[in-house]
Amino acid sequence: MTKLNQVIAVEKGVKNRVVTEVTELYQAASHPALFEGFNKKYKPNEEGSETFPSEAKKVQKNANDVLKRASSVLSELFDVTASKDFANCDAVADVVVDDKVLLTGVPATYLLFLEKQLTDMHTLVGSLPVLDAAENWVWDENANLFKTEPTVTTRTKKVQKALVMYPHSDKHPAQTQLITEDVNIGSWEQVKFSGALPTNVKTNLLEKVEKLQKAVKFAREEANTVDAPSQTVGAKVFNWLLGA
Repeated sequence: MTKLNQVIAVEKGVKNRVVTEVTELYQAASHPALFEGFNKKYKPNEEGSETFPSEAKKVQKNANDVLKRASSVLSELFDVTASKDFANCDAVADVVVDDKVLLTGVPATYLLFLEKQLTDMHTLVGSLPVLDAAENWVWDENANLFKTEPTVTTRTKKVQKALVMYPHSDKHPAQTQLITEDVNIGSWEQVKFSGALPTNVKTNLLEKVEKLQKAVKFAREEANTVDAPSQTVGAKVFNWLLGA
């Protein structure tokens, strides 16, 4: 008995081949000239008069042949797809994580959907930022964010000041020079906030997504081992469609 996973394995190849051939048949059907022909002979009114060679054009395509070929190749695709879809009705499996059943009797089609969603989830989690390891972060319940302890930095201002080079005396006036120095005029107190994830939380979440991905994949493979009896719906469809 053919298994569902075997049918799935050949379905893509059958579909690609059938689509290619049906496309060629459609392209031929779109050219009416391929279905037309003629046989032309010249007959003079008087014996011995000028004659002309016969002309002919062969019919290259026959509508009945096109329909017959289309029904043949499409019947194969109909049957393979039916075998898969009918078997999918019975293809179910449990999703087991850490030896515990997370989901029971999940259809193979839904497991395939779940695989795609978990791939997207893994991408999303992987793109999330993590907290800067250079800072010490604590959780702030009120802000619902991580924050750092306050840090204080000084605020300075450049101020020009006269520097006395030589003091005033009876013989010489005082000599001074303007210099610029930084004067502390205040301070900044800063608290940083972040909505990023702690590194260990992100790592743990990625590991859980990956574990679930494996569990879903194993479940899908198990579900696809169900028997897939061959279906012959194609002949019934096209016998009715093209029958007298």
